[in-house]
This record gives sequence, structure tokens and C-alpha cells, in this order.
Amino acid sequence: MMDAQFWHDRWANNEIGFHKSEANPLLVKYFTELALAKGSRVFVPLCGKTLDIPWLLSNDYRVAGAELSPIAIEELFAQLGVEPTITRNGGTDHYRADNIDIFVSDIFDVTRKVLGPVDAIYDRAALVALPENLRIQYTEHVTEITDHAPQLLICYEYDQRVTEGPPFSISNEEVRRHYGHRYNLTLLTSADVPGGLKGKCTATEHVWLLQKG
Repeated sequence: MMDAQFWHDRWANNEIGFHKSEANPLLVKYFTELALAKGSRVFVPLCGKTLDIPWLLSNDYRVAGAELSPIAIEELFAQLGVEPTITRNGGTDHYRADNIDIFVSDIFDVTRKVLGPVDAIYDRAALVALPENLRIQYTEHVTEITDHAPQLLICYEYDQRVTEGPPFSISNEEVRRHYGHRYNLTLLTSADVPGGLKGKCTATEHVWLLQKG
């Protein structure tokens, strides 16, 4: 099991190969499948400083995020060119500006009351970041705090024996196991990861649409 210090160390040492230099093309291509009205509030768990957030904001969506590392969130707001207002509430720091709220804490400490209402979840980096023993807890938690909001979920699948995560390999069977009893699941696409995962092994990226049953 990875603890919080693992991720704090990754950010502190700038070991962030998982951070992409542009918005995820799969987000750009498939986000409309959620059929959200402009102004809808999208939750991005374990968001880091992803450029997916500026893309969502530029397309007139509001964003809520949760992230363990304050370094990541300070860099996110620097990227946005925005000075956040920071409210400290126990173990959770709330960074906010126009149309964006980021909660800096352990994802499991983010409650429904803290988060507030959301219209959808975009999970590109959360489920795949967690070891197997935490994924059941995570999927139950995120479903509860978002009141069962629909999701666009992106996962990797590869031979976990070749290289260890994160990102961890999530099979389609595992997605169904976590979410099949909570949502109607649609596999939108599966595509080979160019160059493989970290250049070490072949991998497939799956994009799922999770809708309320």
C-alpha cells in the first residue's frame, strides 16, 4: 500500500512523469458523451496540475478537484495565472477562484458536504493511481460523495508483472466489478498507448462512460 508520503515525495522531487503537457486527447474527444450543459460542475479526483482543468474551464465548465499535494495545486493556479483564495479547514485546504474549487487533502477526507454538488466526474488519474487494496474503498467513496454522478473514466490495461504501477493496470472486468452494480457502463473506445507504458510494455487505454441506471 502506498501512503501519502509517496505522492508528496514524487511532487517534491519533481518525479511527475505522469503529468501531461497538454489536455488529454481522449477527454477532448469523448467529454461530450456526458451531455453536460455549459456551467456544469465537474469533479476531477487526484487532479494534480493537469492541463485537463484549463481545458474544462475554457469550455465553460466549472471544476472541483481533490489533490494531496499543495505543490501541485500551487503550480496549477500559477499555470492558470490566478491567485486563489485559501481557506484552511482542519486537514483540508480549500483553494478557490472563479469557477474552480480545489480541496488539498487525502481523497478519503473529502466529504459530500465539503465537495458540494457536482454534475459529473472525470477520472483520468485517480483509479489508476491507487493500489488494488484501496480501489474498492475509493470507488465506494467517490460514488457516495458525488451522489452517484455520471463519470468519464480512463484506465490503462497492461501486464502488471512487467512493470509496477502507478499507473496500475485496471482490467475491464475490474471496472465492471467496481461500478457495474452502480452504473450502466459503456466502453467508448480502447486504443493502444503509443510507445507503450513508460516505454516498458504494451498497454491499452480504455475510455468508459458510467451513467446512472
